[in-house]
Amino acid sequence: MLAAVSGGRTGLDEVCDAGPYLLRAAQFHGRPSDVVCPVCRKEPLALVSWVFGERLGQVSGSARTLDELERLAVAHDEFTVHEVEVCRTCRWNHLVRSYVLGRVPEPRGTRRRRSAGS
Repeated sequence: MLAAVSGGRTGLDEVCDAGPYLLRAAQFHGRPSDVVCPVCRKEPLALVSWVFGERLGQVSGSARTLDELERLAVAHDEFTVHEVEVCRTCRWNHLVRSYVLGRVPEPRGTRRRRSAGS
């Protein structure tokens, strides 16, 4: 995608499309990256971690700090984290990686049977 932008085949408005919610998340929940924005080259990117999971309730779909991720991982069954790079200057954003955190849930429908002697 970046090659298409630098080659003029793709416009900046197509790749620099971070919305207001993502930009606010970068400001308040993001952590600084060592990588300078590859599009505008004006500032380091911010890394934002988004959480998604059925059992997270209202927390699902929100940005979280590393400390909050640690607390969620201890308190909840498995959930997905999407880490996004965001430039607050030109609004470029890119999914860096996804991974799973949280407790491994017990398999459904498995119950221990009592032996005749118990």
